[in-house]
Amino acid sequence: MKSILLIGLGRFGKHIAIKLHELGHEVMAVDKEEERVEEMLPYVTGAQIGDSTKEEFLRPLGVRNYDVCIVTIGNNFQASLETTSLLKELGAKVVVARASQDVQAKFLRRVGADEVVYPEKQLASWTAIRYSSDHIFDYIELANGYAIFEIEVPEHWRGKTIGEIDIRRKYNVNIMALKEGGNLLMTVTSATRLSAGQTILVLGNNKDIHKCFHI
Repeated sequence: MKSILLIGLGRFGKHIAIKLHELGHEVMAVDKEEERVEEMLPYVTGAQIGDSTKEEFLRPLGVRNYDVCIVTIGNNFQASLETTSLLKELGAKVVVARASQDVQAKFLRRVGADEVVYPEKQLASWTAIRYSSDHIFDYIELANGYAIFEIEVPEHWRGKTIGEIDIRRKYNVNIMALKEGGNLLMTVTSATRLSAGQTILVLGNNKDIHKCFHI
């Protein structure tokens, strides 16, 4: 369990708060709007109404005591920038900030953001890849051009073992797991036989995966 300071309770911040609650973490939520704060009370450990760009408001929260501080302010980049900078000045361990453009990410990192997330850009990428192909069920982008794809077992692979298709040698793509009937099968060997109705979780460079599965 981690303690998290979440600043900004718009749509993105709200979904983060709910998910953190489901995962069992302690969340202190902050927003300038009372209505937003009240809406999130069932999902957070504590909440404060106030201006996160003001040191006199943030300092009493003890930001250095939180494992992670997440800044999700989306409609006022100046406020996001000032909040991020102030959090680092006050000793925050890790600050994750939201950006919608590369130039915003550049400035956020300059003032101390440890990580920058692009919710719109990342969702747009996921949606484009997920729905531009009939046999892709999920997609997670990793660092340095790598990704994990959940893909329907190709018809010409059905009935063959993982060793027989040998995609690790041919394409430098690794099969991590199988999914069947909603169940995740993590024990995968070269003798594992593929069949219709299964999906496979593969890890590799985006270009290699695209080439392997003709995406």
